[in-house]
Amino acid sequence: MCRWIAYSGSPVLIEDLLYKPANSLVVQSKHSRLGVETVNGDGFGVGWYGSHETPGIYHSIEPAWNDRNLRELSAQASAGRVFAHIRASTGSAVQQTNCHPFRHGRWLWMHNGAIANFPTVKRDLTLAVDPSLYPDIEGSTDSEVFFFLALTFGLAEDPPGAVARAVGLIEETGRRHGVELPIQMTVATTDGETTWAFRYSSARQSRSLFHSTDVSTLRSQYPDNPVLHDLSKDARLVVSEPLGDLRGAWQEIPESSCIIVRGARADLHDFAPV
Repeated sequence: MCRWIAYSGSPVLIEDLLYKPANSLVVQSKHSRLGVETVNGDGFGVGWYGSHETPGIYHSIEPAWNDRNLRELSAQASAGRVFAHIRASTGSAVQQTNCHPFRHGRWLWMHNGAIANFPTVKRDLTLAVDPSLYPDIEGSTDSEVFFFLALTFGLAEDPPGAVARAVGLIEETGRRHGVELPIQMTVATTDGETTWAFRYSSARQSRSLFHSTDVSTLRSQYPDNPVLHDLSKDARLVVSEPLGDLRGAWQEIPESSCIIVRGARADLHDFAPV
């Protein structure tokens, strides 16, 4: 389906996240270890927070491994909060407006998974989007409609509650149309200050999701690793699959969970649709 990473901490070059790790996102675009598809070549996107109120985004329909502009951009741009996503389409068109992360105001959103039988439920779900938000939907993916449902249900005020209500509507709508298992999801969203990530599926067999261990612990464990000493104490990553094989560096996020990353804190909570 897709792979993604969400980074927060001291500013880093984007290439340090996308290219340099042993199992970097660019490597995963060709050789994913834990994804449903080995190859995620239906475009990619990067979102980051810089000097402006709204985050920057760069989308391309090129495979991540083949985009020279991404290599140039990521070698020069640095940021303290970065979302990046490689896409394997579940049926919608390969076009820039279908590439993640999606943006609305200060919010970014990316999704790995699918709303099952989306063509069947698309009309009902789209009509549930707040009319004031509807004109801002640019693409044709289930993931973007999911984002706008979360915005409709109050993402800016209560992200876990808004996502829970959006998932509840998706499941209710799907089952009303005879869809047994309406949603598969790992989702990340941020307002530029906090990152929320969710792992859930109707089948209770969700796609993989991990978060990084506290950097201070890793430094004491691996005192000769220079990469760890370049990161701030509050550096955190939430990823579809680990970026390397450093023992103890990654913890799996449990099924039906939400992790909230705010500064150095990474708090885990149960998640269920409403």
